[in-house]
Formats: sequence, C-alpha cells, structure tokens
Amino acid sequence: MFNKERWSEILEALNANRFRTLLTAFGVFWGIFILVLLLALTKGLRNGVSADFGNFATNSMFMWGQSTSKPYNGLPKGRRVQFKLSDVEALKREMPELKYVSPRNQLGGYQGANNVTRKDKTGAFSVSGDYPEFIEQQPMDIMAGRFISYSDINEKRKSAVLGKDVVKALYDYGEDPVGTYIKINGVNFMVVGTFKQAGSDSGDSEEEANTIFVPFTTFSQAFNRADNVGWMAITAYDGNSITDLKEQVLSIMRKQRTIDPTDKRAIGNFDRAEAFGRITGLFDILQLVGYVVGALILMSGVIGISNIMLIVVKERTKEIGVRRALGATPLNIKAQILQESTVLTMISGMLGIAAGAGMIWCLNFFIPPGTADNFSSPSVDVTVALFALVILIVSGLLAGLIPATRATKMKPIDALRID
Repeated sequence: MFNKERWSEILEALNANRFRTLLTAFGVFWGIFILVLLLALTKGLRNGVSADFGNFATNSMFMWGQSTSKPYNGLPKGRRVQFKLSDVEALKREMPELKYVSPRNQLGGYQGANNVTRKDKTGAFSVSGDYPEFIEQQPMDIMAGRFISYSDINEKRKSAVLGKDVVKALYDYGEDPVGTYIKINGVNFMVVGTFKQAGSDSGDSEEEANTIFVPFTTFSQAFNRADNVGWMAITAYDGNSITDLKEQVLSIMRKQRTIDPTDKRAIGNFDRAEAFGRITGLFDILQLVGYVVGALILMSGVIGISNIMLIVVKERTKEIGVRRALGATPLNIKAQILQESTVLTMISGMLGIAAGAGMIWCLNFFIPPGTADNFSSPSVDVTVALFALVILIVSGLLAGLIPATRATKMKPIDALRID
C-alpha cells in the first residue's frame, strides 16, 4: 500500500540517477507513443477510404455486356452481349432481394469530342440516362433545383441535371442554370437541377463533376437507343449480401441473353461490396501490425526497465540488508521494488499516451477532414487508452518481478557484508 514515506522512497530512488532513469523510461514512452500513433494513422486511412465508399451504396454491383467466349445454342463465339429493358424486369421479378435494379445508358465523355452547347459555349461531357433511384445508389448533394423524377421518366421530359464543373464551363459566375436550356448532340434539354458528389467539401472527382444526368426514357428516345441498356447498377436490400447474390444475378442474365452458363467472360461486373470488404480487411491487418509493432517496442522498453531495476537492486544491496535486519519481510522488499518499477513504467507510459494524443491533435489541426485524399480524422478509441493503461500496469509488475525476487533471496547478513 502506498503511503507518504513509500512515495518519498520511490521518488528518491528514481532521482538517484536521473539520466539513467530518463533513458530507461524513454523505451516505454516510445513504445506507447508509436502504438498510439500507428493505430491513429490506420484509423485515419480507414476513415478516409470509408468516406469515399460511404458516398455510395456499398452493397451494390455494376454489370455490363462484353463478348461471349463460347458458342451456345447455334450462336457464335465472340458475339457482343447487349442488355435489354426486359432483362431489368426479369431481375426485379425473379430476385425480390434486390432493392434497386437501375438500367443506365451513357454517351460522350469530358475527354471526348464536344457534345454539349449553350449559346456560344461548348464542352465535352459525360451524359448519363438514369432512373431516379440512382441517386440512392450514388448519393449526390443537389445544389439547386432537383434530381430527375418519375414524372420525367413517364412523360419522357427533356430534363437535365448538371454536375458542378458543367455549370462552370457553360455558365457565367453567379448565373443560375435552373430553367435554362442546353443542347446535347443537337437536342434541347431544360436544366432542372445541379449537383455535386455527396460529402465532398474539397470538390468532386473530375469525372463525376463533368456528368449530366437525363431521364433514361428520354435518353433512349432522343439518341435512338430503343430498349437497349448499356449497363446496370444493382443494390441489394440490407441483410442481403450482393456478393452472395451476384452469381444468381449473372445466371439469370446468361439465361436472358442466351449465353453458355459456364461462360464467365460474357458479362462484366464490379462488386463494390467485395472491394470494400477487401479494403476493410487490409485495414484490419494494418491495425494488427500496429499492435504488434507497438507491443514489441514496448517490450524492449520493459526489458530495459527490468535490467535497470536489477542494477538498482545490486546497488542497494546493503540498504536491503539493513531493512531486513530491522524487520522488513521479503514481501515488503518485493513490494518496494515492484512499486518502483510500476511507477516508472506508468509515468513514462502515460507521457507516451499524452504525446501520442498531442500528435493526433496536430494531425487533425493541420489536416482537417476533406483536405487529404483517403485520410481523415485520425483518432484512437478510449478503449485503446484503457487497454494501454492495463498493459503499463502489467508491464511494470513484470519489469520488477525478477529484480524483486532477487532482492528477497538475499540473506540480511550477506547483504550487510557487501561494501
């Protein structure tokens, strides 16, 4: 049990050789500091990447037609697969687990030829024919006006929603685009809204910001796509993994398009949920590495404290002999050594945690959320700090265990004989 005299003895022992004490304590300080910093950096990377994925429905997949790699039912190899609207209805009908099945068509591109004009201004932009639910699969912040609606779909209205960089290219600063008209490949469209990528404070991706959304039905009619579908965005209901449903989706589509059931190359797909799972798995590994590296560095510090305590015990052999001669029990001696090692470990470890917290504060101050790609809000959970505190206590006890045991094995008469 700690009392005033015991504290005075501990502080006197630690101050006896300050330089040695500081060097010894630095090992534990550095181990805890590195552990906290590595975990914070891993959390920052996880937050940044999760924020990028968080702007999308992660339980989603994209699917598009490619070329068949096998002949089937009299149809040749190398046939181009073209999706139809009937395929969308088949998926909705046969798979109630799917929340959204959004057919999509696209033309142009901001790196291609100019395809959009307004008055004397022109630009090359990606024009996408979509359904209203696509905003749920790829969330956007509507800056003005609205997104396309089912009234636009049903009435085949020539409505357009512009990305922020489209607005910058076609309109003067401060000019309101909503209610104005643009021409896409010579066809007039009225602007009903403008958008930016959801959660983007520092700007959209270049491609997204240069996109124009129009109703799918209008796109098909205005640009002669009939009932063709370029690709699909598919999202499963919560509680249903799109990764588990993917093979069933592809099987239905192979049947719809008369494709060999074993032809894996005819339909391309990207599983966003699977990709997100791989990334989160990578961060779990990085977090484990952080724990291992921090623990190894901390262990080296604890070993250093144990070695120093052995030296201290040797230097205080006569003192221990006097204590024993005056009636101190082996338990009293052991408690003294253990308390000294624990206090040294605790102080250096808590300073390491404080330094780590200060570094995290600096990172958050100089790198605010949204200012760095794939990195945001580094932090460490309170549970980690509590866990580190437990580690420090246990480490302090372990560091003093061998020296304390050695001290209690000394016979008082032998200790007093040592000069």
